[in-house]
Order: sequence, then C-alpha cells, then structure tokens
Amino acid sequence: MNWDIIQLTFWLIAGLVSFYFSIGNARVWTSIAVGFGFILIGQLIPQAMPYLPGLEIPQVEAMGYIVGTISILVMTHGFQEYYIFSRTLELEGNKIAVYLVTLGVTACSFVFILINPEPDQRTLEIIRVVENVNWVFLSLINIDLIRKICQNIKDSPISRGFAAFILVFVFIFIWRGSELYIQVYNLSDPVVASHFPFRYQLSLLCQNVGNLLAGLSVGGTFLFLARLLR
Repeated sequence: MNWDIIQLTFWLIAGLVSFYFSIGNARVWTSIAVGFGFILIGQLIPQAMPYLPGLEIPQVEAMGYIVGTISILVMTHGFQEYYIFSRTLELEGNKIAVYLVTLGVTACSFVFILINPEPDQRTLEIIRVVENVNWVFLSLINIDLIRKICQNIKDSPISRGFAAFILVFVFIFIWRGSELYIQVYNLSDPVVASHFPFRYQLSLLCQNVGNLLAGLSVGGTFLFLARLLR
C-alpha cells in the first residue's frame, strides 16, 4: 500500500476544507482553522519530495518541518482563544491579523533558513524531532483544552464538533508519537530495526494509520462543524 499518496489525498482535502472554513466563519475560528490548514503545507512538502522536482532541496525540506511546527502552535493558540471566549465571550484581534501574523512568522522562518548554512541530514533530523515533540505534547494540552471547552459549551450544538476534535488529536498523538519514537530510538536504521523488527513495524504501522485517520478526521470535523454552524 502506498501510504504517501493516500495520506496526501486526505490532507489535501482536509487542508482545503480548513482554509475555506477559516474564511467563511467568525474570527474565533480563524486560528484553529488556519493551523489545521497549514498541516497541508507541512505534510505536502516532505511527502511529495519523491514525486516533485526541487522539493529535495534541504532548505525546502527544512521549511516543511518548520511549517508543521507553526501549524500546531497556531491551532493551539486558537483553542486557547476559544477557551477564553467560551468563558468570557470576549475576543481580541481580527481575521486579517491572524493571517498576517502567521504568514509573517513563516516568512521570518524562511529567511532564517536562507541566511544560515545549508541544513545537512543531522540538522534536518533535529528540526524534524523538534516538530514532532511540539505535536506530541501540544496534542495532549489541546485534548485537555477541548475537554474544558466542551464543558463550557455543553448546551450548544457545536459541542459535538469540539468533541470530534478530541478524536482528531488522539489520532495526531498516535501518528506523531510513533514517528518520534522511531526517531529517538533510530529504528529507521536497518541495523537497529533488524534487532527490534516488531517494534519498528508496529511503530511504522501506527504512524501511517494515525496520519491517515488524522487527515480523514480533520476534514470530516470541519465539514460537520460547517453543518452545525449554518
């Protein structure tokens, strides 16, 4: 089974739905939707590398991982904003500011990559580990935040949509946690993998299935929310 093609298809749908959702709904949803939409870019670059020319450039690969980190940071900020909104009904800023700040941080990151030495394999691996560490721990934080949001809006129909986000982050935790486990223990090295074949194969399966289910659930959750918000 070619996991990359299937995963990219689901993330393409999820990313487009997320961006469209961010444009068509209230400011309080913007950071959440933009964060999920950015996963598309973070996923597209590393996974499309074998298929599209030019993506194997180290700086481009590094930006793919950095965009992935920006993605989880933006959406976590969005859930924090919504938690405060669910308690106080107060919200600061506007939609344009969210887009501009996110693009500004991405541009600054790109400049940082360009003015520094070309990333070698070790540097790329470190950037990727940092990305996965952020995803793993912030996924746990977001699960708790969403649980609190659900309690605050339990009488609202959209509480079911937020409950679906908990499932999304469970899948993300499985996906990113498995990938981080492989990285930390260097199980992708054939010599190491030969000593722990079951652990490697199980981790790889969890990584691929978690990725697939995360992409599918993100798109499904935003479509469900769009229906609830009509």
